[in-house]
Amino acid sequence: QVHLVESRGGLVQLGGSLRLSCAASGTIFSTAVLSWYRQAPGKQREFVAVVTSGDSTKYADSVKGRFTISRDNAENTMYLQMNSLKPEDTAVYYCKILYRDNGKYVDVWGQGTLVTVSS
Repeated sequence: QVHLVESRGGLVQLGGSLRLSCAASGTIFSTAVLSWYRQAPGKQREFVAVVTSGDSTKYADSVKGRFTISRDNAENTMYLQMNSLKPEDTAVYYCKILYRDNGKYVDVWGQGTLVTVSS
């Protein structure tokens, strides 16, 4: 079973930056699809960004141009660099890994980390 451990979030001022990391156990990291999601208070969890095993990326329109997802397969770690943060980026951020195990696709989520952007 793969386990994900996210870095601590924090309190950031409007326009500031923060980098989240998510470390994975296991040996399937390099072939997995890695994603970040977030859930704001009172709202449903929403997609933020994804990076494939081939390093293709896709972003939600709300973060495009401000956030960057990346992966380090040697360190089994994924990152989310967040710049120009806005109060509406305040949420609990979750990393997710999708990998194939014995022919089945498996989703594993991180524990979530709170990012608060103050105005």
